[in-house]
Amino acid sequence: MFECFRSGAGEVLSRDAYLADFRRVHASDISLLAKIERGQTFQEPGSPSWEAFATGDWYGALRLMEADRESTAAYFRDAAERGLAFRRIRVVELPVSPYLQWEMNVLRLRSELGERIRVLGARKIADLEGDAEVPEVVILGDSVMYAVIYDADRKGAGARRFTDRGQVRRTTEEFEVLYARGEGFSEFFDREIAPLGPPTVHHPSTAAH
Repeated sequence: MFECFRSGAGEVLSRDAYLADFRRVHASDISLLAKIERGQTFQEPGSPSWEAFATGDWYGALRLMEADRESTAAYFRDAAERGLAFRRIRVVELPVSPYLQWEMNVLRLRSELGERIRVLGARKIADLEGDAEVPEVVILGDSVMYAVIYDADRKGAGARRFTDRGQVRRTTEEFEVLYARGEGFSEFFDREIAPLGPPTVHHPSTAAH
């Protein structure tokens, strides 16, 4: 699976070029935005909730997430009106990392408001990761997809862009196979995330691994 991503192929875009291209395609007439997330720790400077989490203010981070509820709801309402569906696979290693505990709370809000999310335990895809982990993939419609690139500190650094429709179609089919293997988000969250106390975090400069 995902063979086209393993060779280093694709047009390499800087972070700014990737975000600009993503916004352009996202605004077009597409019906699907699908993501696979594999990494267990990232840095998200610019996100007030993540920044609160990274400095140890767990309850502040949760409050800031909730403060975004209405704007997030409006985003999903607008997407639904134009026929855009959101599907995400979140690969999880247990016990969850502090970052993933934070992100799962972000995803809980998005799940409540319209994103269709399934959780896939890393052990369930061990057969696919003999040589490399499954890629961080973003699929937009039927003509564009990206393999997201991160720097050594696990900050977003750009993406490799793919526009071959055959590759996009095959990747979407492979996404659906993994999606079907996953567990419903709410069931996973209630069992594995809701019972957890506040995570212990390190300063952002040393959190990545």
